[in-house]
Amino acid sequence: MAISDTKARKAKAGEKPYRITDAEGLYLDVRPSGKKIWRVRYFMHGRETLFTAGHYPTVGLSEAREIRDWVKATAARGGDPLEEYREQQAAKQAAAEDSFASIALEWHGKQAGHWTTYYANQVKKGIEGEMIPAFGHKHISKVTAADVLKLMRDIEERGAPSVAILVRQWVGAIYQYAASTLRAEHDPSAPLRRAVTRPPTRHAKALTPEQLRDLTLSIPDKGGYRLTQIAMEVLMRTMLRTGEMRQGRWEEIHWMRAEWHVPADKMKRRRPHVVPLPRQVVALLQELHEYSGNGKLMFPGLRDRREPMSKTTINDRLRRMGWRGLFTGHGFRATASTLLNQHGWRGDVIERQLAHTPGDKVRASYNHADYLGERRQMLQWWSDYIDALTLEQDAPPVPGRMSS
Repeated sequence: MAISDTKARKAKAGEKPYRITDAEGLYLDVRPSGKKIWRVRYFMHGRETLFTAGHYPTVGLSEAREIRDWVKATAARGGDPLEEYREQQAAKQAAAEDSFASIALEWHGKQAGHWTTYYANQVKKGIEGEMIPAFGHKHISKVTAADVLKLMRDIEERGAPSVAILVRQWVGAIYQYAASTLRAEHDPSAPLRRAVTRPPTRHAKALTPEQLRDLTLSIPDKGGYRLTQIAMEVLMRTMLRTGEMRQGRWEEIHWMRAEWHVPADKMKRRRPHVVPLPRQVVALLQELHEYSGNGKLMFPGLRDRREPMSKTTINDRLRRMGWRGLFTGHGFRATASTLLNQHGWRGDVIERQLAHTPGDKVRASYNHADYLGERRQMLQWWSDYIDALTLEQDAPPVPGRMSS
């Protein structure tokens, strides 16, 4: 009599194993431990062999019968069901290992060490938050241009065309990596280079001297928490990028030399950067040390002091101070560059302080070695200039050898 699902479900474990037969070699092996295992009896080369078809109830009765039919048919044509099953499982495992998701994360793991922490997190967010939900389950060779285009269009329609372009670039890099490891032969993103129009670049706006004066004077009253006020002052006077400043650690400050040594992994161009500290900035950092000197981070977050200040803190505060749509934290660099150029400081010195590394490595090395003294003079002049503005005094004189 054939087994029923009800009979299989109600079968109780005994002191010894026993079986409940179905038909054509299929039976349920009930173990003393309570496990119930489907077995299929079949013959190969005149010898009886057993094939395990799975555990009940994970494998139900109807599925067990389908497996039995496959086993019997495979043996009848001379195949080895056990060997073919192992090959099928190996193929499934290989397919899983070569899915877009697994290769994308593998690529990220190998590249992240060459990127800034911010960029590595940005790329990972693109992989896990955009690509994997869209087509990460597919084998790397099965992702199509239509898959990538749909994802790009979805991102563009929610108002993030720049992200859509980045995603296409990252998909292309993932396929270059897959091709280099012989796991892909085509890049589905290649035909889509102009599928999304890049929005016009909005360069950071530079403040006029009058605007810089007004902003500087408003920081003590409207700049929020003192830690945020110090952050804005330091950003204004050092020409650092916001990310480089807010991720600063106390171990990077060399007090005796009045220098901030930013490691390469925090720099956009992956080169270490030395920032000479004007007297005013040293005083600000000494005050800051009273707030955060017992930790590793110079500018810790308000909610979690183990994490750096949020990347939105400065811009949020500037908006509340009345600069919405007019100025952002990145604009401090543009302001310094513009006004320093106007006052005759050498362009190469300004560019080096902005950490705009030239393409020529020899020239980059020269800049790093020989511009430090000039950059120290320039940043001290810049900080004195800001103070003079707030006091409505004339700008301090530029050293003669620096003027154009």
